[in-house]
Amino acid sequence: MTLTYCKVLIVDDEVLIRQGIKHFMNWEHEGFLIVGEASNGMEALELIRELQPHIVITDIVMPVMDGEELTKQIKQHYPDIEVIVLSSFGEFDYVRSTFQSGVADYILKPKLDLQHLLAVLKLTADKIPMLRSSEAAGRYRFSLDRLMESMISGYTMEYDEEEVAAVFPHPWFCLFGVNLRGLQDQWRAGCDGLKQRMEMEIGLRMPGAAFRLLPTDENRVALLLNVERHDRPGLNGLARHIADIVADAASGAALAVSEPFAEFSQLGTVYRDSLLKLFDYSFYLQGKRVLVYNELPEPQPAPDSFNLNVFTDEFKRERFESAFSYLRGYVRAMAGNYKTDVFEFKSFLGNLIFNMTVLLGNMSYDIKELEKSKYAYFKAVEDSRYAEEAIAKLEDFIAEAGKSIESKAASAGNANMKRLLDYIDEHYAEPLSLTEMAKHFHFNPSYLSSYFSSHNNEGFIDYLHRVRTDKASELLRGGEATISEISGLVGYSDHSYFTKVFKKLTGMSPSRYRRQYMK
Repeated sequence: MTLTYCKVLIVDDEVLIRQGIKHFMNWEHEGFLIVGEASNGMEALELIRELQPHIVITDIVMPVMDGEELTKQIKQHYPDIEVIVLSSFGEFDYVRSTFQSGVADYILKPKLDLQHLLAVLKLTADKIPMLRSSEAAGRYRFSLDRLMESMISGYTMEYDEEEVAAVFPHPWFCLFGVNLRGLQDQWRAGCDGLKQRMEMEIGLRMPGAAFRLLPTDENRVALLLNVERHDRPGLNGLARHIADIVADAASGAALAVSEPFAEFSQLGTVYRDSLLKLFDYSFYLQGKRVLVYNELPEPQPAPDSFNLNVFTDEFKRERFESAFSYLRGYVRAMAGNYKTDVFEFKSFLGNLIFNMTVLLGNMSYDIKELEKSKYAYFKAVEDSRYAEEAIAKLEDFIAEAGKSIESKAASAGNANMKRLLDYIDEHYAEPLSLTEMAKHFHFNPSYLSSYFSSHNNEGFIDYLHRVRTDKASELLRGGEATISEISGLVGYSDHSYFTKVFKKLTGMSPSRYRRQYMK
């Protein structure tokens, strides 16, 4: 009789519950096949249409569509599918309503015992006429992919060493891997014939070697190589040729090469502690096509903890260049140590972007645009494939923050300049000097001179002469005071000097200006 597996779909919004059920045991050995998993009822219905499971194990309380509504939909559209409900103690009313919809059984989640679940599954499978689950037990097809998936997910699995040796007959193993984060579309478009090319390359360079693609998620590709002892020295050379093939499928992708290991049981440990770490290192080592476990450069020393108090104090004192310089130096030091945790690095940049936005807002800077764009910066940093990309996004944020800072500084500068000009307009008739004016406004005279020139079209002396000349012109047009008197009224004690300044600015002497106006 042909063996028929009982196909099971797991539905729960808690990923740990799904993974715990999925990897608890070798389900095929018991006659069951976990065909898929979903995080809510809506996702489950889509998978049910595609996978046609015999049994659905579902949680009750889930987002989008809960287990109660899912059960109703299943019994309405797929009456032959059996449903097992997982519930918490306080959900009995929901469980009772699902029983009315025709569930096969329920299990309390706080007391979830996988052996009990197996017993419930077998009892439920026995209700399905097309299945012979009692005969299926003990008569399973060896599923190497399922075993390897469980191992790299961190589960300890029992397996038949002879069956593994039939697939991997050689004494040494090694992992090749590619981190595809951000390159999935390129990879899918360029991977036609990739497996055949890799088989050919491995066959040419290591005849007889066995290999198998690991069942990883879509962000990673990993290849398990099994080779003879004399092939071990050639693994790094093979990696460089495989890297060329990978580059054709996804430009910019780096190939990571784990340390060799002698026991298949070490697969999960080497995958997590060697290969995945190399994936993280590639985030900082942009441009390195092949990352081999024993051919890495010396990392720079890790920096001391970031002193947020110093950074915040510089910010509050508006010493922005100093604050940004400190931040840039620290980020570069973090990126220089390729062993820095990638999540920690990205979180640090995101937190600083958030903190700078808050600080500028508290300091009355206009941050409307920053508030709008900060989430785009968070996402851009999170999606960055390399550290340099993430740092570039931080620099973009600093540039945008700089516009807010400059805008306020310009406004403040205009306000200060107006105070200076108003003072001159009020005191032009006095023996006004740059030194006296600097003393009044508590400025250094040389700084005031530089500030005046940079915020006004004219320097201090030129502006004062123009104000005095304009006032003198008004008095000359009035026709009453003498030119000598007017000279003193507008602040010039020396009549001849007044005449010289007036002629330079108007093109004529005070007396000629008066005669021309009188005409």
